[in-house]
Amino acid sequence: MGKGLIGVIGGGAWGTALAQTECAAGREVLLWAHEGETVEEINGRHCNQVFLPDVALDPRLRATDDLEDFGAASIVLMVAPAQHVRRVAGQLRPHLADGCPVVVCAKGIEQSTGKLMSDVIEETLPEAPLAVLSGPSFAGEVARGLPTAVTLATSDEAEGEALANDLGHKTFRAYWSRDVVGAEVGGAIKNVLAIAAGIVEGKAMGASARAALVTRGFAELVRFGEAFGADRVTLNGLSGLGDLVLTCTSSHSRNMSLGRALGEGQTLDNVLGARRSVAEGVFTAGAVHKVGAERGLDLPICEAVHRVVSGALSVDDAIEDLLSRPFRSETE
Repeated sequence: MGKGLIGVIGGGAWGTALAQTECAAGREVLLWAHEGETVEEINGRHCNQVFLPDVALDPRLRATDDLEDFGAASIVLMVAPAQHVRRVAGQLRPHLADGCPVVVCAKGIEQSTGKLMSDVIEETLPEAPLAVLSGPSFAGEVARGLPTAVTLATSDEAEGEALANDLGHKTFRAYWSRDVVGAEVGGAIKNVLAIAAGIVEGKAMGASARAALVTRGFAELVRFGEAFGADRVTLNGLSGLGDLVLTCTSSHSRNMSLGRALGEGQTLDNVLGARRSVAEGVFTAGAVHKVGAERGLDLPICEAVHRVVSGALSVDDAIEDLLSRPFRSETE
């Protein structure tokens, strides 16, 4: 791996932020964006006003809309929206160099199959060494060089240490883990729970209610992760509890802000129609519902979010259903 080209796939806020932080650390970075205007803006004006406004990008950062340019990459960060990862990875496959690691940075579960992003990459890019990068990290803060710590998970210890050195730097701390599934589950489920936390805020239900929701939501995250074989230690760490706390307590979270709008009485179509960015929790909620039903998992908060965003239940009725659940043991 060494000091070769880092390819970043995805010109949204998170992809641009990752490209910026790696470029600012002195690495050669190429960013792929689907939108031609984003490519032109990054190359010509050194900014991405649609997805990451008010951040001056490093002039050395280059952008392209041609995946063929990634043939020279020594590491690829997959930051396309979760529901598009399979398609984009398939388009990348003919151009990916042998042995080039693919680091999954998209946080979500494929809605049509219920599969994790790591499963999608293993199916579409079976020869590529796989890693997952996840943790509490707002794009704007990462892009501005504020200190951030993330989990970098890969099954191979030597490769994990090498990737941590190649991607991490002073203000972007990468902690290596073997638990690929655990790192990925936390980043996906927290988006669903953030919508619920936003609804609590939008309905002005109070800080106590939000703390209770985050705590019980974390129990669901752990339940879901352990069903996939995740290690509870990972779920208690940066990519699980850390990311959950950040996403459920700040209006900078796209998923929490969407939930807040729903709690205030706006419709999902109106909220999404006014945005260019993706709130992954809307799609992941459906996938969690599918997987939870198949595996018999008790996920009442995630299920309530799914029913709200799918239009099956109103916000008020979802809250009433949760508050009317029977009392039970907290540790059961």
